[in-house]
Amino acid sequence: MNVLVVGGGAREHVICDAVTQSKNVQLYSVMKNLNPGIEKMAVDYLLEKETNINRVVEYAKKKNIDLALIGPEAPLELGLVNALQKQGIKACAPTKEAARIETDKEWMRNLLKKYNVSGQLKYRSFTNVTKARRFIEELNANIALKPIGLTGGKGVRVAGDHFNGVDEAISYVKEVINNKIGGAAKILIEEKAIGEEFTLQAFSDGSTLITLPAVQDHKRLLPGDRGANTGGMGSYSCSNGLLPFLSQSDYDEGVDILQQILRALKEEGCKYIGPIYGQFMLTSKGVKIIEINARFGDPENMNVLPLLETDFVELCTAMLNESLGNKKIRFKEKSTVCKYVVPEGYGVKSMVGEKIYVDEKSVIDVGAKLFYASVDKKNNDIFTSSSRSLAVVGIADELENAEKICEKALTYVKGDHIFIRHDIGTKDLIEKRINHMNELRES
Repeated sequence: MNVLVVGGGAREHVICDAVTQSKNVQLYSVMKNLNPGIEKMAVDYLLEKETNINRVVEYAKKKNIDLALIGPEAPLELGLVNALQKQGIKACAPTKEAARIETDKEWMRNLLKKYNVSGQLKYRSFTNVTKARRFIEELNANIALKPIGLTGGKGVRVAGDHFNGVDEAISYVKEVINNKIGGAAKILIEEKAIGEEFTLQAFSDGSTLITLPAVQDHKRLLPGDRGANTGGMGSYSCSNGLLPFLSQSDYDEGVDILQQILRALKEEGCKYIGPIYGQFMLTSKGVKIIEINARFGDPENMNVLPLLETDFVELCTAMLNESLGNKKIRFKEKSTVCKYVVPEGYGVKSMVGEKIYVDEKSVIDVGAKLFYASVDKKNNDIFTSSSRSLAVVGIADELENAEKICEKALTYVKGDHIFIRHDIGTKDLIEKRINHMNELRES
């Protein structure tokens, strides 16, 4: 089988790694940057922007691709799956219409409301600053501000973290509307959900869901959850599939919400095929929906796919054949900690073109996994781009040991201008999460 993976980040590197575990598979890649990890695995690749739909489809036809997997959200928004389908190429990913669950936040909220899906938040969208101010005042400025379209996980602003009070909120509202951040002169304003975030990823065949171990991502740049919002600095998962602050009933509530969303999408005539995930907030009043994404998470994918024991390509085929209900999925019962190495200045202004030195063998020898992200390889040297550089994942029975393995492995990644958020997965930060949730439940 010829399998094409579209995208050149760490999320796509781990997808490629999972694909190559399958028998009788040849891997092909389309990526805008030369990812050293993907380069080693692929029998052939095309260096091209993932959003150049015509070129991607041409390449897929030329290489007789049997199955396409799409990592990033931008090509989904532009209809890559639809274009592949027109050429008779199967893609285990949502169509442009189904991907709107991520690519249009206003449409997503309206869908949840129409089908009375659990876990909703108060929201409204605005193109008028004066009307937006009234709604912000109504919610006492305890809000989240979100551009309608895609911003690479960096466009959301939350009260108390990024701004305080009505005037500071309005300043960002004006910025989004005037500059069309996210592609539209419109902003979504939601009530702020207070609690602990968690990610629940799943495979979907349009009707049946198979959910994966829960993961907690860390969006903020600096230790202690401070600094700029980023695409994600790292994440962790636990061997029991839950999280230290997350019960089985909380997890099941998230699963039920995703199932309700699948039904709603089916009712709307846009059946959802492929990986999907919910970004949820566990609050004192249950699980609330922060956003739904039409793909694997990044970095959350690095925590779960390396634990998958079931054949990944067979699972993708089952999604396409709508036969997930007949599949049993198996994971290694291990804990994981993923930490990203990013260029200095990431989240504000990244230092681009800086050399990174990676001792891959030593990383693997300590029991960790290495996934390259947005780096460029030139003449056997690796250089930073403006985005995240590479992810290191520690895997062990206990979370504490997974974190130690991750930290040990990170000593084999060097560079004069790199940055790592080291507190992810540490005992102190985990206890802070548990205590926060306990306080909310008791209040």
